[in-house]
Amino acid sequence: MGTLRRKQVVGGQAEALALGQNAVDVQEFQTLYQENLGLIYRYVYSKVGNREEAEDLTSQIFIKAVRGVDHNRSTASIQKWLYQVARTTIADYWRAYYRTTASSLEELLEAGWEGPVEEEMIFASSQPAERVQRVLQALPEHYREVLTCRFLLSLSIRETALRMGLTEANVKVLQFRALKRAADLEHVVTRTV
Repeated sequence: MGTLRRKQVVGGQAEALALGQNAVDVQEFQTLYQENLGLIYRYVYSKVGNREEAEDLTSQIFIKAVRGVDHNRSTASIQKWLYQVARTTIADYWRAYYRTTASSLEELLEAGWEGPVEEEMIFASSQPAERVQRVLQALPEHYREVLTCRFLLSLSIRETALRMGLTEANVKVLQFRALKRAADLEHVVTRTV
């Protein structure tokens, strides 16, 4: 976090000067920054669970803050506003992280998709391996990968985290969400006529 602090103080000064703020505003922002850096960083880290991502997001939050802070507000009001900036920045981060690409029907047909499977071809009494395969194929790739690692390859949480490049906490959350989505999809994918 020391590197983050040095980069932000220097970056914050340059940003403030580029916006034409006077030296008093720069000093006020430096004080605001120094008083809130640790709090905001810890808050962001608790939401993303990754040091590098937390540092990047904290930097983004303070860059947004230098552009929009109103020094006429009370310290408590500014801090509350700073947390709101942090919440929206984190929400934007997760939204971008989980955004999936949507394909048009034409693109799917050009790629060889043959349309929906006839319902009578799907039987609830089909082989368990086939049912698992259909459910896995219906899941988004990151859910499919975590379930494959954990249950088909029998990897531990730690091994799965290393393989996927995530923290152990992220793997646990991802596994929970994947199992929930798979349970919801299982009824749709294996329904009978």
